[in-house]
Parts: sequence; C-alpha cells; structure tokens
Amino acid sequence: MLDIKRRLTARSDRVKSVDLHPTEPWMLASLYNGSVCVWNHETQTLVKTFEVCDLPVRASKFVARKNWVITGADDMQIRVFNYNTLERVHMFEAHSDYIRCIAVHPTQPYILTSSGKLIWDYQNTNHGSNKLLSRTQASFLLVDGSKKNNKTCVQTLEGHAQNVSCVSFHPELPIIITGSEDGTVRIWHSSTYRLESTLNYGMERVWCVCGLRGSNNVALGYDEGSIIIKVGREEPAMSMDTNGKIIWAKHSEIQQANLNAMGDAEIKDGERLPLAVKDMGSCEIYPQTIQHNPNGRFVVVCGDGEYIIYTAMALRNKSFGSAQEFAWAHDSSEYAIRESNSIVKIFKNFKEKKSFKPDFGAEGIYGGFLLGVRSVNGLAFYDWENTDMIRRIEIQPKHIFWSDSGELVCIATEESFFILRYMSEKVAASQENNEGVTEDGIEDAFEVQGEIQEIVKTGLWVGDCFIYTSSVNRLNYYVGGEIVTIAHLDRTMYLLGYIPKDDRLYLGDKELNIVSYSLLVSVLEYQTAVMRRDFGMADKVLPTIPKEQRTRVAHFLEKQGFKQQALAVSTDPEHRFELALQLGELKIAYQLAVEAESEQKWKQLAELAISKCQFGLAQECLHHAQDYGGLLLLATASGNATMVGKLAEGAEKDGKNNVAFMTYFLQGNLDQCLELLIRTNRLPEAAFLARTYLPSQVSRVVKLWRENLAKVNTKAAESLADPTEYENLFPGLKEAFAAEHYLRESCLGTSRPAKEYPLVTLNEDRNILEEAQGYEPKGTFIPAVSKVCLECPTFSFELTVISQNEILQKTLDELEVDLDNMELDDIDTTDRPNSLFPFFVFARKNIILSCPPTTVAGFK
Repeated sequence: MLDIKRRLTARSDRVKSVDLHPTEPWMLASLYNGSVCVWNHETQTLVKTFEVCDLPVRASKFVARKNWVITGADDMQIRVFNYNTLERVHMFEAHSDYIRCIAVHPTQPYILTSSGKLIWDYQNTNHGSNKLLSRTQASFLLVDGSKKNNKTCVQTLEGHAQNVSCVSFHPELPIIITGSEDGTVRIWHSSTYRLESTLNYGMERVWCVCGLRGSNNVALGYDEGSIIIKVGREEPAMSMDTNGKIIWAKHSEIQQANLNAMGDAEIKDGERLPLAVKDMGSCEIYPQTIQHNPNGRFVVVCGDGEYIIYTAMALRNKSFGSAQEFAWAHDSSEYAIRESNSIVKIFKNFKEKKSFKPDFGAEGIYGGFLLGVRSVNGLAFYDWENTDMIRRIEIQPKHIFWSDSGELVCIATEESFFILRYMSEKVAASQENNEGVTEDGIEDAFEVQGEIQEIVKTGLWVGDCFIYTSSVNRLNYYVGGEIVTIAHLDRTMYLLGYIPKDDRLYLGDKELNIVSYSLLVSVLEYQTAVMRRDFGMADKVLPTIPKEQRTRVAHFLEKQGFKQQALAVSTDPEHRFELALQLGELKIAYQLAVEAESEQKWKQLAELAISKCQFGLAQECLHHAQDYGGLLLLATASGNATMVGKLAEGAEKDGKNNVAFMTYFLQGNLDQCLELLIRTNRLPEAAFLARTYLPSQVSRVVKLWRENLAKVNTKAAESLADPTEYENLFPGLKEAFAAEHYLRESCLGTSRPAKEYPLVTLNEDRNILEEAQGYEPKGTFIPAVSKVCLECPTFSFELTVISQNEILQKTLDELEVDLDNMELDDIDTTDRPNSLFPFFVFARKNIILSCPPTTVAGFK
C-alpha cells in the first residue's frame, strides 16, 4: 500500500493554484480573493502574504534562483514580487483574457503563460516592456507520444463523481494524481492505472495539485484552503549484502553496484564513490523497499501491496505474493508477511509454515531474532518456531534492529531509542517450568541496557556496537552506555552496511550516491569483547588497534569501570595522569608530572601524596609547583622547623612575601618580620608590628614612615608622633621595653618540641608585664635607636638615665612650640589612610588626643 501522510493543513479562501519551493519548506497558494500566501509546512505557519489585486489570482509560481514569485490574475496582468522584500519587481499585461496557468523554464529566463499560450522573456525589461517570443493556441490532451502524429487515448480513468478539475503526473513516483469537484483526490498507478488511494479531507472542491522533483511532497488546493501530503517513503529502495554488493531501484529499474570492483582506489571519508552501475532489469512492481536476507543470497522487493523475492545475483523470481509488509527472520530461509491488520503468515523455504492472528492486531511487523508485531496497544515479540508470545511491551516502535548474536536489540521510537538485552536462558527456563509467565509474556525476557534521547533514522549492529544515523544528520555508534560520533553528515544519509575487511561503513542518499566512512573493526571487536567480559579476547585484539585509536578505547574502558586497564591502554598523557590520580598510582603520576612540567599537575600529585601520607613526595611536588602556601601548611602540620626555616628564605627570594612573613612570624623571628615589611615599603604595617612586638624599634620605623609619607603629604607626616620625643603620649612604653627585653632573653629564638604543648601556658593566660617586672632597669630609659643594617637586623638600644622632671619639662616645651604655630584647620586628614590614625596627634590649644597604645600581643 502507498504510504500517505498529511504534513500541512492551511485554511484560507478558495485556492486556485499551488506551488512548492525547491529548497525551502514553503508552499505558495494563490487565492480567489486576489492575494497570495506562503506557508511553511515544517512550522505550520503563514510566513508571507502578497496583496496582488482585487480579482482572483489563478496562477502563481516560485522562481527560486531570482527569489521571485510570479502571479497571473483575472486582470490579465503578470506581476513579479521579491518574496524576501515583498517588493513588486515588475508588472505587465500578458493576455486579453484571464491568466489560468504559468510555467517557469528550469534554466532559461522564460515563463510560459496560458490563456491563449504566450512565452515571455522576463529578462528583457527595457522601456517597461517584455519581449513576446511566440503565440500559440492552447490544447491539452493525454496522448501516446511514442508514435509521431498519432494521438491515441491509452487509458480512461473512471471513479470521480463530478468534474475532474486537475490532473498531474508525479515527477518521481509512478503515480497520477487527480482532483475533482466531488472533493476527493485519487491516486492512480501510472503503469497499471490501478486506483491506489482515495483521499477526502472534507475541504470541498479540489482545484489544483502540484508535485516537486526530488521530493515526496504533494500540494493540494481546495475551496477551503490547501493541504500538503507526503506520498511514499523518502528513504531510497536500496540494500547491501555482507560482501559489498549493492542493489537499488531507480523507478522500476533494478541496478547493481559492486564495491569490490573499485579495487585499490583511494577512498576518502564522505566523498561519493565512483561505482560502476549494472542494469539488472525491470521489476513487475514499483519498488518501495528492497532488502537482502541475512546471508545475501536473496533480495525482496516490496511495493504496490505485493512482494517479490529474487535471487540476488541474476534477479530470478523465486516467490511472490500479496502483503502489506514483509520481514526476514534471523534464519535466512524464513520470513513473515503481514497479510492484513489481523493476519500474519510465516514462510520457510518459500512455503507457508504457519498463519496466526496476533491477540492485539497487527499494524506492522519487524524481523530479526524474534518476530515483532506492532499493534495499537504496543509491541509483541513472538517465537518464529511456534508463534508463542515471548513478551509484550507498551511501546510504539518505528524501527527494530537485532544484533547478529540475538543478544541485543534496539527499539527506536519517534523520540528516542532503547537498548535491550534478550535473556534467552531465562526465557527457555520459563517456557520449561512455566514460571514468571503473565498475560504479557515472560517478565524476565528483556533487560534494559539504556535509553538515549536521540531519533534513529537507520541503524545496524556490529558485534555489540549499535551504529546509527540520527535525525540531526550525525553518524554515531553506541556501545556500553557511550555514544561516539563518527561523522557529521551534510545531508540525510541511510546506512547500508559495514565491511569488516575494509574497516569502512557505507551509506547512500536518496539520489543513490554512495559514500563511506572509516571505522576500525579492531576497535569494535575490542569494545564488544569488553562488553561480553571476554578479556582474553580483548587482550588478543588490543595489539591490532592503532596507537592513535587507543585513547578512544581507554575512555570506553574508563566508562565501563575498568580504569586500571584504561591506564594501560591509553596513550594520551593527560588521560593517563588523570587515571593514575584516580587509581592512586603515585609512581606513574610522578613520571608523567616530570615529563609534563606542569604546575597544576604537581599540585594535584601533592594532594594525592598527602592523602597517602607520602610527605616527602608531597614536599617535592609542592617545591616543583612553587606552592609556598602548600609547603607552609605541610611544614607546620608536620612540625618540621627546619623546613619552615628553609621555606622562609625561598619564599622571600621568590617574592612570596606573605608566606615569608608568616614563616618568620611562626619562628618568632620578629626582627626579620619587621625588616621584610620595611623592605617592601609596608611602613604603616611595620609601625604597628613594632608598636606591638618590638617597641624599641618604633622610633626608627616612625622616622622612615615620616620620610616616606612626606613625599605625598607633609602635614600628615608631621602629625606622626615619635615615642622618643613624646613619651607622655605613649603610656606604658617603659613597661613595654622591659617586656620586650624580658621576652627576647627568655623566649624568642627558642623552640620546644610539640609534645610539650600541653605543659605550656597559653598566651591568653599569661601576664607578660607582671612577669617582666623583675627585669625593669633602675631609672627611666629612652632608647636611642642606632642605624640598623637592613640585611642583618639586630636589636639595639641605649639607656640614658634622666629625671622625670627633665623629661616632662623637655616634652612640654617642645610640644608647646609646635602647637602654638598649628591650627586644627591646617591639618588635612582627607587623604590619610586609616592605618595611620593611631600615630597621628591632633592638637588644638592645650588639648592632646592620641590613640590608646597597643599592648604586646598576648599581653594583658
């Protein structure tokens, strides 16, 4: 039966003509109300409208090479529009009567119009006129053109109840399409003149019909709108056997091509193969499908509700009959036909073996290891031998593909495809003891392996690998849950088969062009062996896989959970390093990191080494990565004082000042901390550090800070108070000096083992000022800071004994002089950083404001 599907229904005023665009999914419809519409049959939308005139537009055509629409109307005018801009390009009077038909020359710049018949040159538009090439009278007869000057009626087609308003030969298919005022469209076979189908869409009278070469779409125009139908299959009638012999149908002619005849010709992926084509003869029916049986000895041709089985070599008829569908079994001598929607017949050696009525009807049948029967309720699988139902599944399949072993099956639907494993041993056990059998068959007959949200157009199995073309024109294969893209196709292609000895896949398009793509059989065999857990076979196949393909195989092994094997197979250093980390293989990862010289790899390896308690390796990796933060963490966590000391020197040398400061600080080397801050021009921070931990150095740091700040803001620099000059502004400074002296002699520079930590009094529980009281020198002292070598900083201060009254009087006298010449408004504080505030002194008259002094860290 001819497959017919409706693709578009567009309601409108009466349609007088229709046309299909050769490249865009558009239908052009001219209407009785004087307008022209363009519909997109893919999106089901109206995309363009032209207001032509107030009278009926009886003819319109696309001129795709010019982006034009040409219309002819009852006002006798030909109009040309640009369908992109909707601009009218040209208009001229063509007839003295209604324009009823337009034809566009496929290559020349001519159009043929019919009222009377005129041919116009549309490129000759000089002086606003077109050139008339010829004028003839119109006449339309169906004649036998094989005999000159002999107009013979070859057939009269009867069936319409009212006037026949339009007739069209389809440009590709062997059918004649007729439309009538009785509201029906009838499709006739152009060779047998048999009525194939009658269509009635309830849209009143039919006025026009249009087909398009290279397409199965047919446009129909009615009183109430227009319709597009798809007639027949877009997939070409083409098949290839396992030896590379291809058979296809070109209309009713059967042709053959042999891949082996190309010899050693170079084959490039995606390029058309230069095949020698051999004519095998014509077929008695119009082929809609062609399919070899599993061993390739026979080929079945289906069409016109019939099937014919031929020998593949000589095209000799072996069997034939009526059938709506045909399916080969896994056994090459067995096949099934769907005689009607309720009867399925099974044949063996061309003789009927069994006939049965499926419980749920038969809307379609599928061959393979089991006989699949589709019904409105789902899919049922039957045993070829006894027609027992194995399992019924609630799914509406579009295609079913069985692997050669019969263990795996792909069920493709309109939206996705499923990979199932057929559990033949469980089926046999259930059939024997009648356990686990329900009204839907054997529950454990199938096991779902995966569901993939892709639409399969064509497919085949090679081992346990399912190769398919998708709806987005990709050539992929699925194995073990992984999808690998072989190629992106530039047009719709249909899989023919795979030749292992060539390591190539072969595909064809609807123009009968054959192309191929490389796919190594060794890779497929290896993946199949892994899926079957046959690792002995996998090890034998591995040496035959080229090195450039082994990384792909390794990724497959990794996804299957065989990471150790993937590490052994992979040749990609990046992939091997990741696998080595996942497996905890420190030696392999170390070797790869040495070769890569990558900072990131050293850091990753260091993390792994730490997790494995390999601290020596971790330290080496962190050194290679120059990860001083990581080294500091490792050194402190492991209590390695020597490592901390070396880290300080290296970090400062490489400019990692934060890490260097922290290491000096952790060692109690406060002098180095201070000098580091001074060398890096972090003078405010140095002042704070000195005020807190090294009070004897405050004066020196403040002096440096003043000098540096004076370059930016002199007044701000003058506002910094030096404790040697204004001791009264720094209460407790004397005690801080004593505490510093005490700590330097008793604690700093010494380290104690970590095991004594529980015995050490915490800083927050100590009162250093009380502890240092016994070290206070006699009298009052002010440190006179000497110049300290920045490369080798030392602690140095002198004690000058003077009376309290002398200190106070000197301080007050000097401060009074300074304050007499300063007003508060004179001090610009807008650009002073917050970090400087504790060392500013604000003065107005005799009021002195200063930030409270900071105590030594840990002091109370």
